[in-house]
Order: sequence, then structure tokens, then C-alpha cells
Amino acid sequence: MVTKQKILNQARKAGFQDVGITSAEPFEEHQKILSDREAEYGWAETVGLDLKNGTDPRNILPSARSIIVLVESYFEEAFPHRMESHFGRCYLDDDRVTRDGLAKKIKTFRSYLRENGIDAKIPFNLPHRAAAARAGLGTFGKNCLLYSNRVARQSSWILPIAVVVDAEFEPDLPTTGNGCPKWCRNACIAACPTRALKGDGTIDPRKCVSYLTYFGDAITPLELREQMGLYIYGCDRCQNVCPRNAAWIALEKPMNHKAAEKADDFDLSALLHMDKDYFENRIWPHMFYIPYERIWLWKMNVARVMGNTLDKRYIKDLKRAFQENPDSRVRGMAAWALGRIGGTEAKAALAEFAKSLKGEEGSVRKEVDAALEMCEA
Repeated sequence: MVTKQKILNQARKAGFQDVGITSAEPFEEHQKILSDREAEYGWAETVGLDLKNGTDPRNILPSARSIIVLVESYFEEAFPHRMESHFGRCYLDDDRVTRDGLAKKIKTFRSYLRENGIDAKIPFNLPHRAAAARAGLGTFGKNCLLYSNRVARQSSWILPIAVVVDAEFEPDLPTTGNGCPKWCRNACIAACPTRALKGDGTIDPRKCVSYLTYFGDAITPLELREQMGLYIYGCDRCQNVCPRNAAWIALEKPMNHKAAEKADDFDLSALLHMDKDYFENRIWPHMFYIPYERIWLWKMNVARVMGNTLDKRYIKDLKRAFQENPDSRVRGMAAWALGRIGGTEAKAALAEFAKSLKGEEGSVRKEVDAALEMCEA
């Protein structure tokens, strides 16, 4: 017979840092949030995330009786600084496509369950953080992230993985409250550049930098371009400034060799000019939310970042992108980036673009004219 203790032991043996168990009851509070905030979360349905359906574990596994929540600490090793500056850390060793890290641990644990006659499902749309809190594994922060109770020095650099099973185990005591210290002056809220964090423990996901970097459909609004800073894909601003994370960030860690080996592939110039083969073989397997059909979004984000570096060495790349890329969003952002960098060389490039667009109207011409005005300011 598989006991709760054996489940806990096996999870740790598989390599997970922590584990907890909760019931398979519906997440009613989460259901209400999704219903009450349809405007903020309705987009999820359009990208294939059926969040409402995931709030009832029995929609996922009709015979569900418990949820085992595994905790992976994804910041156990250091990442190259030049990658941390542009990408959320949770994506720097993401193996959901390559299947060469976390996936092996999950497979080992699921094999144990299967060998012992336990059916299990790992749903993508179940509220994993809520399940982890209900399983006593952590508390929430004002930035809406889950903070560990026991591992990673009680930081938020953790990934909870909910496993819905058809076996019943005694649930752990929930810890669903906010664990932020009273003395904190809302560091995460103040640091959120797009004001996605509302200050009441909720977030407007449509304003989150992470959402904007991989789910946007149009050129990034002018009022958000500087605020989004140097992030191309994802964002860690609210985690970097959090006092609850300070102890873990300060810890000296060995280098993550997988991330270090692919760092050159994520060079800004290479990303701005990458072709389909480069994208599909070097980039997409590691950061897969954006398909090749939307590669313009990658390139637009890179152009914005180049502008925000204020580094004149990127002027040549931005000129080339404007001249060679057919997408108006990429060309428009390249023009904006040149205006942001400024200086004689950037201004000359923009004047050349304006000349080539003489008599034309449209978004690209407007971006070029506005960028020239930035250079004049």
C-alpha cells in the first residue's frame, strides 16, 4: 500500500525540493476571480488556456481524490548576467520542449505512481500556486507570486507542479494567506514599471511585462516602451526587489552550464536578424510561447531593448532591421529605438528613412517622424 509518507519520500528521491498534498475539491475562490474579472483574463481562452475548467480537478481527472504538489526550485544555479538582464530566470532552463531536466524528475515520480496503481494527470490549467498554498507549501506575496515556506530560503524562485491523482491522502494544512512582512514598503508594487500590480494582492495580467513580451498583437504602445526596459521575454522586476528574496539572491551559486552554453545564441544582434532555421533550432526549444509565425514579436522586443540600452553600437543593426524586415511593427520599433539612442548617426539614419518614405502615410512613417523629433529634443 502506498502511504502518504512514501509519496513524500518518493518526491524527494525524484529530486524535488518540497512536496505537499491537498484535496481535490474545486478552487472556488479562483473560480470567482476568473468570473469577476473576465475582462482581465478572457484573453487566456484565445491562447488555449481554459483556466475556468482547470479550477475543478475532476474536470481533469473524473476520479480525482487528491492533489500532490511538487516544488521545483529553479534558481539553484546562477545564470549568465547578460541573459538575466533580458529574460525571466524561469525561462533560462525551461525544458518543457527539450525534456532534459525537470521533465525527467516528473517522469520518475509519475512512473512510481503508475507502478503502484495510481492514475495521475498534470494539468496546465489548474491553479498550481493556489494548490501549493492549499497544500501548505507557501504563502503569497503582494506581487501575486508564491513564496516557499521551507525551501529556497522562503523565496519565490520556485515552480509548483500539481499532480491530480485518483488516490486519497491526508491533506496538509493550508497556508493561503499573504506572507509579506508588514515593514515592507510595497517594493514590488513600486518597481512594477507598467503598474500591473494593483497593490491589493491582485494583478492585471494584460499590463504585466511578461504578458506584453510574448502575447502582444500590436506594436508596443509608446507609453510602455521605456518602462519595459531591457526585458525581451519575461520579467523578474518584482522578484528582484523583493526583500523576501534577498537571502536567496545573495547566495553564491554555481553556474548553470546549460544556460551558459546557449548564451551566445541569445545575442541581441543575432536575435534581431535570425531566420527560421536559427529560431526553430536555437531559440524556440527554450522559449516556446512565441511560434515562428509571430517571430516579428521577438524582433520587435529586441529592437525596443536595443533602444533602451542607449548603446550606439546597435545603430547598425537597427538600420539593417528597418531596411530588411517587412513587418511594420519591427520597422516602427527600430525607428523608435534609433530615436531613443539619438545622436548624429541615428538621426542621419532616420532622415534617410524619412526620405525613402516620402509621400507615404501609415504607422511606420509616423514612427520615423516621431523618432526624428526625439533626436531634435
